[in-house]
Amino acid sequence: MSDSAQSIKVLSELFGKLAVATADNRSDIATEISTFLNGNIVEHDVPEEFFKQLEASLKDKKAAANGLAAIVSIASENKLTPSVEPFVVALTSIITPLAGAKDKETQELAKEALAAIAKSIDPLSVKVFLPILTTALTSTSKWQEKVAILAAISILVDTAKTQVALRMPELIPALSEAMWDTKKDVKVAATETMTKSTETVENKDIEKFIPQLIACIATPTLVTETVHLLGATTFVAEVTPATLSIMVPLLSRGLAERDTAIKRKAAVIIDNMCKLVEDPQVVAPFLGELLPGLKANFATIADPEAREVTLRGLKTLRRVGNVGENDVFPEVSHAGDIVTTKGVWVELLKAINVDVAPRFEPVVTYISAIAGELIDERIIDQQTWFTHVLPYATIFLKEKNAKEIVDDFRKRAVDNIPQGPNFDDEEEEGEDLCNCEFSLAYGAKILLNKTQLRLKRGRRYGLCGPNGAGKSTLMRAIANEQVDGFPTKEECMTVYVEHDIDGTHAETSVVDYVFAGDVGTKEEIIAKLLEFGFSDEMITQPITALSGGWKMKLALARAVLKNADILLLDEPTNHLDTVNVAWLVNYLNTCGITSIIVSHDSGFLDRICQYIIHYEGLKLKKYKGNLSEFVAKCPTAQSYYELGASDLEFQFPEPGFLEGVKTKQKAIVKVSNMTFQYPGTTKPQISNVSFQCSLSSRIAVIGPNGAGKSTLINVLTGELLPTEGEVYTHENCRIAYIKQHAFAHIESHLDKTPSEYIQWRFQTGEDRETMDRANRQINEDDEAGMKKIFEIENTPRRVQEIHARRKFKNSYEYECSFLLGENIGMKSERWVPMSSVENAWIPRSELVESHAKLVAEVDMKEALASGQFRALTRKEIESHCAMLGLEAELVSHSRIRGLSGGQKVKLVLAAGTWQRPHLIVLDEPTNYLDRDSLGALSKALKAFEGGVIIITHSAEFTKDLTEEVWAVQNGQMVPSGHNWVTGQGSGPRLSKKEEEGDKFDAMGNKIASAEKKAKLSAADIRKKKKERMAKRKAAKARGEEYVSSDEAL
Repeated sequence: MSDSAQSIKVLSELFGKLAVATADNRSDIATEISTFLNGNIVEHDVPEEFFKQLEASLKDKKAAANGLAAIVSIASENKLTPSVEPFVVALTSIITPLAGAKDKETQELAKEALAAIAKSIDPLSVKVFLPILTTALTSTSKWQEKVAILAAISILVDTAKTQVALRMPELIPALSEAMWDTKKDVKVAATETMTKSTETVENKDIEKFIPQLIACIATPTLVTETVHLLGATTFVAEVTPATLSIMVPLLSRGLAERDTAIKRKAAVIIDNMCKLVEDPQVVAPFLGELLPGLKANFATIADPEAREVTLRGLKTLRRVGNVGENDVFPEVSHAGDIVTTKGVWVELLKAINVDVAPRFEPVVTYISAIAGELIDERIIDQQTWFTHVLPYATIFLKEKNAKEIVDDFRKRAVDNIPQGPNFDDEEEEGEDLCNCEFSLAYGAKILLNKTQLRLKRGRRYGLCGPNGAGKSTLMRAIANEQVDGFPTKEECMTVYVEHDIDGTHAETSVVDYVFAGDVGTKEEIIAKLLEFGFSDEMITQPITALSGGWKMKLALARAVLKNADILLLDEPTNHLDTVNVAWLVNYLNTCGITSIIVSHDSGFLDRICQYIIHYEGLKLKKYKGNLSEFVAKCPTAQSYYELGASDLEFQFPEPGFLEGVKTKQKAIVKVSNMTFQYPGTTKPQISNVSFQCSLSSRIAVIGPNGAGKSTLINVLTGELLPTEGEVYTHENCRIAYIKQHAFAHIESHLDKTPSEYIQWRFQTGEDRETMDRANRQINEDDEAGMKKIFEIENTPRRVQEIHARRKFKNSYEYECSFLLGENIGMKSERWVPMSSVENAWIPRSELVESHAKLVAEVDMKEALASGQFRALTRKEIESHCAMLGLEAELVSHSRIRGLSGGQKVKLVLAAGTWQRPHLIVLDEPTNYLDRDSLGALSKALKAFEGGVIIITHSAEFTKDLTEEVWAVQNGQMVPSGHNWVTGQGSGPRLSKKEEEGDKFDAMGNKIASAEKKAKLSAADIRKKKKERMAKRKAAKARGEEYVSSDEAL
C-alpha cells in the first residue's frame, strides 16, 4: 500500500470514529485528527475525501457539532499547516450559519471554530477570509450568528492589523449596518468590533476623535458637533484607506446637513485630508460618496464664500482622485484583485505546461489572495513572497520548481502595480548632514506631506516657493527641532539667523548681547565683530542705535561664533545696503558652512546657491544649479527672476479729493530746513533737509545702512517731531505708512483675524495707529503754547476746545469754546469757562500757531464726517484685502498668527490703505514678499493715483517706478530727478469726482446726501422768474394758490 493510500485509510478510520463520537470523547478524537492531518500527510497530496466528508458532516444537523470540534482542533494556534489551511478557510461559509443554529452546543462550537480560524491563518489571507465574514454578517438575520462573526473580526484585527486596515473600506459599511441592528446584543458587539477595528487607523490627527466618529455612526444627530470638532483639526499624517473609511461616513452626512456652516466645514475637511493622500487608488473607493455631495452643495449653497470653499474641496478631490472630464471616475487598479492574480498564476502555469488537478482549486485561490494582498501592500521583495506563497505552492509543485515559478509569478504580478513619478536627487558624493522624511503643518494648514530633505556639508541651498507655502515655518521648525528625523543640535549645530532682535535687548550693548549667548570670551567676540566690519564705537553702542542692516550682521556674527554646521538664513538681505549684500555673498561663498536661504532677491540667490529646493504641491523638489538655472528647468517660476513676469494683480484704492489741490503737481507735504536729533546722541541724525511731495511724486529714498533714511520718513509721517524746522501737511491729506519692521503694526493682534484687526483699527472712525504718533500727542511745549491769549470782543480768552470747521476764504476757520481771563498777571488770576453761546470762529492761520495738534484732530474728524470711508463690514473688508492678494478665507477665518511673513505684509498694506490715502510711504517693502507679489506691488504703485515714497535697497524694484531720488548719507539729503523744486503746481488740472455709490460714516451708517443743483446763469434766472410770475397769475385767475419749488432763485 502506498503512503498516500495509507494516509487516506487512517483518515477514513479517524473520521469514522468522529462520526459516532459523543460529547465526552469528541475532543480526544478531534485532537487525533488534527495531529495526523497537520503532521503526517504525504507531500503533494491533500486529503480531498476527508474534507468532503467533513463538509457533509457540517451540513448534517446531528453531526455538525462533531465536525465543528474537529475544525476547532485542526485550526488551533501553531498547528494549522499550509497544506490544510486553504481547505479549512474554504469551509468558513458553511461554519458561519451554524453559529445561529438552534442547538446551543453547536452555536458555541461554531463560534469557537471561527475564532480558531481567525487566530491561526496567515495574516495575508485576510483578503479571502474577511469577505466571507462580512457577506455573512450583512445577509444573515440570526443575531447569534452576527455576534459570532463580529467576535471573529475583532480577533482578526489583532492577528492581521495591517491587512484589515486595507480592507476597512469594505468592513466599515458592514459594521455600521450591524450597529443599527434592532437586537441590543448585536448593537453592543458591533460597537465593540467597530472600536476594535479603528485600531488599524494609525493617524494621530483623528485618533482622539475616533469615539465621536463611532458615536456618529450609531447616532446621526451627533454629526454636526463632530464636524465642528474636526473642522479645527490640523491634518498632517498620511491619509490611508483605514482613515478615509472611518471619516467618509461622517463627511458624506456633513455634506447633506441643512446648515451651510456644516457643509462648509465638511468641504474644508475633505480639502485638507485629500491633500495628504499619496495614491489616487486610496481615494478611489470613496469618490462616489463624496464627489456628488460636493457638486450638489456647490450648485445650491447661496453663501459665495462657502461656495468658494466647496469648490476648492471639489477641485482637490478631482485632482487627487484623477477624476476625468465630465467627472468620469478613473479606472480603479485591479492589480491586487484575486481574479487578476489568479489569472497571472494560471497563465504562468499554462506557459510552462504545468497542469494543476481540480482538487487543488482552493489552494490556487488561496495563493492568489495572498499575492493580491502583497500587491496591495506594495511588498515586492523576493524573500517575503517566498515566505508567504511558497509553502502553499509546494502542495502541488516540487520545491525546486516552485521557487522559480513563484519568483516569476512575483515579477509578473508586480508589473501590474501603477507606477508613481521618480525625482532625481543630488549626487551621492559628500558628507550627509541630514537625510530625513517628514510632514509639516502650521495652524490648520498642511504645508508638506511625507517629503524628503537631504543636506550635505558645505552646500548652499535656496528655498523657494510662493508666500504662504511655509518657507519660514520650515526654517523655524528645523531651528526648534520639530522636524522628524532632522539631527539634533548636539549632532549637528543648526542656527537660525534672527535679524529682528527682541526689543528687550534694546539697551544692551552689542558686545554684551553676543556674550550673553555663551559663544566665547569677550576678546573672541570683539575680534569676530571687527572681522564683520563693526567699528570700536559700534561694539560698545546699545543695540537700539544699530540700523536694520547692522542688526542683521550682528545676528550672523553671533551664529558663526556658535560654530554652526547649518545656517538658516530667512531673508538675509532685508535691510542690507548693496555694499553689505556684496560682503554677505562673499562670506557665504567662502565660509564653508552649509546654508539654507530664503530670499526674494533673485540676484542674491543667483550668486549664492548651488541647489534650489522648491515647494511643489506638498513636496520639496531639489534642482541643481542657481536660480537662473532653476528657472530654465521650470519656466513656470519665471516670476522668481523677473518682476514683470508676475501674473498676480494688486490694486490700491483711489485717493479722495483734496480741497484746494487743483493739479497733481501741487505740494501736499512740505518740509523746510528740518533737523532731527535723538535725545542723548552727539550729533543730529539728519540736518537742514528741505523737500516737498505731491500726488504725482514717485520717490526712491536711498542710502547706506544707518544713514538716516527711516528717521527722515518718520519725521515726514509724524512718527517723530523735528528738532528744528517745519513740516506742513495738507489739512485733509491722509498718509499710509508701512514701517521697516512691518510686523510691528500687528504684533499685539496675532490672535485676531485680519478682518477683526481692521475693524479694531478703524472702528472709532480714526486710524488708531496714527493716534499714537508724536504729532498727535500733547507735550509740555504744546501746553505752554496753548496758553496764548486771544482778544475777542474786547475780552481776553484762551481756547478751551475746538469743535468744528468751515470754509473761510482760501482756508478754514474753526469754532472754539473759551476760558475767560480774570485778574490777568495778578496772584488772583483765574480762567473761567464761558457759555457755548460765547463760542467764536478763529481763522486757521491764527489758530494753528498755538493749537496745531488740536486743529489736526478736528481736520481728521471733518474728513470722517464727509463720508469718505467705507463701512466696516466683512464683505467690504474682504473685497479691499482681495485687491492686495489676500484670500477671503484668510481674511475672515484665519488668525494673524497663522499667516506667513508675506501674507502679514499684505495685511499691513491693506490696513494702511483702508482710508484711501493720498500718499503711500513704504519702508523696505520688498522684505518678506515673494517675487509674484513684488511684481504685483510694483505695477500697483505705478498705477496708483496718489504719491509714493519708497525706502529700498532693491534697484530692481524701483528702476521703472520712481522718477525722483533722495540720496541720504551722513545725515544729509540730496534730491535729484523730476518734480522736487521746480514745476510745483504745473500740470493738468484735477476735477473733483463725485463719490460713486452710497456713502457711509466710520461706523457703517449710510449717509443721505442730496445732489447739488447746477448753478444757473443770470439769463436763466430771469427766464425762470418770468415763467414763475406767469404761472402765479394764471393760478390767481383760477382762484388757486401757486407755490413754486424755485422760490430761492
